[in-house]
Amino acid sequence: MRQRSHGANVVLAVEGEVDMSSAPVLNSALEQALRAHPPVLVVDMSKVEFFGSAGMSVLIAASDAQPNTLRVVPSHAVRRPIEVAALDQLLALFDTVEAALAAGGTPPIG
Repeated sequence: MRQRSHGANVVLAVEGEVDMSSAPVLNSALEQALRAHPPVLVVDMSKVEFFGSAGMSVLIAASDAQPNTLRVVPSHAVRRPIEVAALDQLLALFDTVEAALAAGGTPPIG
């Protein structure tokens, strides 16, 4: 995972697989990024190849911790389980990092 700043906003890039063994690493990275209270935290998951339920739990917990902050850029492998679980009603999904950063105010849902 790589974290970079875009002004006051933060982008966390995640690659590979997010499963039971790697979800705690994602959770730690999200907690660390959220400690700075960025206005927007974009989780770039466009290069994630597998996304399990443990990863969904981590994203929901991060979203609950700081509402209207978290924005997710999902790969197909991430988007599909989020949509099947109807979590796209709770998480702000964007097609690109640029779109997530450019969206103003409260992020759109879905």
